[in-house]
Amino acid sequence: MKNWIWTIAALLCLVVLASATWAGQALLVKGMEAQKAGRNEEALKLLNAYIDKYPQVREARYYRGLALTGLGRHKEALDDVDMALADNPGNVNFLLAKGNILVALERRPEAILIYTQAMKCDPRNAEACKERGDCLAQEGQFAEAMADLNKAAGLAPKDPWVFNKRGMVWFCQGEYQKAVADFTAAIRLQPDLALSYFFRGNIYRHHLKEPEKAIADYRKGCKLGSSLCCGELEKMGVKPAAGSQ
Repeated sequence: MKNWIWTIAALLCLVVLASATWAGQALLVKGMEAQKAGRNEEALKLLNAYIDKYPQVREARYYRGLALTGLGRHKEALDDVDMALADNPGNVNFLLAKGNILVALERRPEAILIYTQAMKCDPRNAEACKERGDCLAQEGQFAEAMADLNKAAGLAPKDPWVFNKRGMVWFCQGEYQKAVADFTAAIRLQPDLALSYFFRGNIYRHHLKEPEKAIADYRKGCKLGSSLCCGELEKMGVKPAAGSQ
C-alpha cells in the first residue's frame, strides 16, 4: 500500500513540475513572438516574467535585448546581449545584435570590432558585411567600406539596403552615376524605399543638374510619406503628387 502511495505522490510531483516548465516555456515563446511582431512592450513584460524564473536562459536575454532596443533602451539592451554572449561568444545572431546596439549608441569603432568577430564566425554572413561596411563608411574609411559592401552585394543580391548603403559610399566619393545606379537597384528591389528616392533625387538636383528627375523622385518619396522628400519639393516651390501623405 505504501509503495502505491509513494508512486502516486511521485507522479503528482512530475505533473506539477511539467506544468510549471510548460508555463515557463509558454512565457518565453509568447515573448519571442511578440518581439518578432514588433510588440516590444508586451514582449518585455513576458520576457521579464520568464527571466525572473529562469535567469540562466541566454536566448531569453537575447530577445529581451531586442525588445529593449526597439524601445530605445539601448544600454539595458547591451547588458542583456552581453549576458547572452557570455556563455556563447560565437553566436552570430547575438554578435549582430550587440553590433547594432553599439551603432545606436554611436560607438561605431566598437561595433566594427563586433561585426568583424561575427564575420570570423561566419565569413558568408551578409548582414555582418553590410553593417560593418556602413560603420566603416561613417568613419570615413571608404575603401574598406566598399570592399565589405561589394561582398555583401554578392552574398545578398536581393537586399535593397546593401545597395542603398553602397550608393551612399559612391556618393561620398563623388561617383554620382555609380551612386544613382545603386539607388536605382535599391528601388527596384524595394519600390517603397523612400530614402533611396530622396538620395537619388538629391544627386539629380544638386550634382547631375537634372531637376525634372529630382522632382519625380521627391514626389514619389513624398507620396510614400518621406518628410525629407516633401521638404525638398517645398524648397523648390513644387506641389507634391496627388495623394501624398
